[in-house]
Amino acid sequence: MKAHILATTAIAFALAGCSTMQEGNVQSASDSSPAAAAVPEATGYFAQPSTLPFHAPDFTKIQDSDYKPAFEQAMAIHSAEIEAIKTNPEAPTFENTIVALETSGQMLNRVATVFFALTGANTNDTLDAVQAEMGPKLSQHSDAITLDPVLFERVKAVYDNRAAMSMTPEDAKLLEETYEQMVHAGALLTPAQKEQVKAINSSLSELTTEFSQKVREATVAGALVVEDPAELAGLSQSEIEAAAKLGVERGLPGKYVIALQNTTQQPLLPDMENRATREKLFMNSVHRADRGGANDTRTLLAEIAELRAKKAALFGQPDWASYVMYDRMAENPKTALDFMQQMVPALAATQRREAGMLNEQIRAEGGDFEVQPWDWYRYAEKVRKAKYDIDENAVKPYFEITSVLENGVFYAANKLYGLSFKKRTDLPVYHPDVTTYTVYDADGSELGIFYFDPYQRPSKRGGAWMSNFVEQSHLYGTKPVIYNVLNIPKAAEGEPQLVSFDNVNTMFHEFGHALHGFFADQKYASLSGTATARDFVEYPSQVNELWATYPEVLRNYAKHYQTGATIPAELIQKIEAAAKFNQGYDFGEVVEAALLDMKWHALTPQQAAAIDTPEEVDAFERQSLEELGLEVDLVPPRYRSSYFNHIFSSPAGYSAGYYSYLWTEMLDRDSRKWFLDNGGLTRANGDHYRKTVLSRGGTMNYFEMFQNFAGRQPDVTPMLEARGLVGNDPTAEPATSDGPLPPETTGDNAD
Repeated sequence: MKAHILATTAIAFALAGCSTMQEGNVQSASDSSPAAAAVPEATGYFAQPSTLPFHAPDFTKIQDSDYKPAFEQAMAIHSAEIEAIKTNPEAPTFENTIVALETSGQMLNRVATVFFALTGANTNDTLDAVQAEMGPKLSQHSDAITLDPVLFERVKAVYDNRAAMSMTPEDAKLLEETYEQMVHAGALLTPAQKEQVKAINSSLSELTTEFSQKVREATVAGALVVEDPAELAGLSQSEIEAAAKLGVERGLPGKYVIALQNTTQQPLLPDMENRATREKLFMNSVHRADRGGANDTRTLLAEIAELRAKKAALFGQPDWASYVMYDRMAENPKTALDFMQQMVPALAATQRREAGMLNEQIRAEGGDFEVQPWDWYRYAEKVRKAKYDIDENAVKPYFEITSVLENGVFYAANKLYGLSFKKRTDLPVYHPDVTTYTVYDADGSELGIFYFDPYQRPSKRGGAWMSNFVEQSHLYGTKPVIYNVLNIPKAAEGEPQLVSFDNVNTMFHEFGHALHGFFADQKYASLSGTATARDFVEYPSQVNELWATYPEVLRNYAKHYQTGATIPAELIQKIEAAAKFNQGYDFGEVVEAALLDMKWHALTPQQAAAIDTPEEVDAFERQSLEELGLEVDLVPPRYRSSYFNHIFSSPAGYSAGYYSYLWTEMLDRDSRKWFLDNGGLTRANGDHYRKTVLSRGGTMNYFEMFQNFAGRQPDVTPMLEARGLVGNDPTAEPATSDGPLPPETTGDNAD
């Protein structure tokens, strides 16, 4: 996740320059024009870049009441800057038009990057209200720029003359992106069509903001409330104490409250012995936003889907998926669907086989019921433990959060790329749980600042993500200020902060996004770092997960929090062998979500209009999933439509793009094979990956980028093997070893 996500400003700016307006002391290119004097003077905290190191935001000087007037003033300034570009009497050039657009709107970017970071990670009623009010205005502001015919004529004049111009490859890419994004926004539409697009964009901004806020409220309200602690049998004492503490925080002293995670499945289900309690928790999760009432999102999402289909039709596209995939690595829906559907037969067979194994386990324990979704992980864990002798509670003591971060995530980055890290205490943060580090490059120079925000709280949306407070840009002379946000349940006060192996993977994953940002080496912020195609941006983060179980890295961080003993080799080998078990569920729920996303966004306007009641939403979802041939009653999608934030909580977001996690997993698994075939954790390998992929940003063709790294085009086989879908028996007994962890160069941790 990441959420890159992205990836999190949620502004529908289509212009490259508008989405990455940056901190820095560079004046707008439009300042040289006669009309520059008409640009209003900026005031308030956001008027100038922060004076803190790297222009990091000074949260001690920002009040919630600052954002609305700052947005309004910043949009006015940006509009004046755009007007200066339009009215420049000189003929359009790359500098006075394309670079001028790139450098416009710097104050607006400063406001937006901080504001949307907070609405994702630490929101409140005031910020929610500002977001609801400003969202449509920001959309209208963007449309006023991207659909301006005079501005587009200047851009088009430069674009049409590109063959006669002397440009660097990055200059050429910026010109191409600026032109194509304006066309994609509607620059070539008729005036009447442009007005329709503006109206749709404004409505989408309102509806998607409302969807996001309703899902967050539904997730909070859907928490399981238990009065009798006996119903929580099987949970650890610290988990029960945390539930009691949350009960007090929710105004329910004496009761036990279990908060919902953002996904359909819930992490405490496997340990719960009481089947009725398991069912209640699962049902609270899967029906959190479809039970009627104020937080029901079904009519909202249907309206979003219809508006998207209508917008696509204005551009002559058959559906929203075809419209939004114009700049993806996969390029069109058919490529993505064909890629996913080739996995379905093996996946369906795996689901049925694994369900049979779980039913055998239930019968062996004397149960007289068939496995249901709320039972699945409990009995999968039992089978996993029997076959691989894996007990999650035996694994957690080796994963203390600070050690995972500093001795694991940071250690791997040091060995691969020569990075070093120093914790800071002088930078203001937006929540006490946030820690900050200075990141140093291999030559000792300062590379950037890293913020780490790991814990779950009601003011934070679900999932995990990375984004920037400041983007790297040679034009501005800025270095990256990056944050990772996760949702790890916080341990009870006084208890060690132990995390699951899934959390460990997530920490490595999100820092993979951070590395992509830290190694950015671009002139223009709009092409910098993670500013890549939706179906490429998850690739570097997934590759970084390789090092979570790499022997040398494990020896350095996976130590028992009480004894200091390194995690045994056989336990890791079992974890890796067990990773291929339960893929019917783990992989199935992701494939289902990705295909469900495509189903919603393959609707024509007429088809979408026919889905206008909660019941019709449910029926469409059901039909879409049943058509896949998967066991959807046993394995529901990772997100049901009603709380699928990735695709419905921003005007575009991951819509018609959730397949990206699978597509990039293909790139990832093939890249892991390359690393292991070439010696694993070495500086040479890290420097090669940094040079060919991590430093390239969005400046070149993605297939070419992969070719430069691996020496060939990507292959899906390593992914299918890693998932246990081809080439092996996922139920086979794992090999065991009584010896030490193998040396780091052997590749024994290969998938």
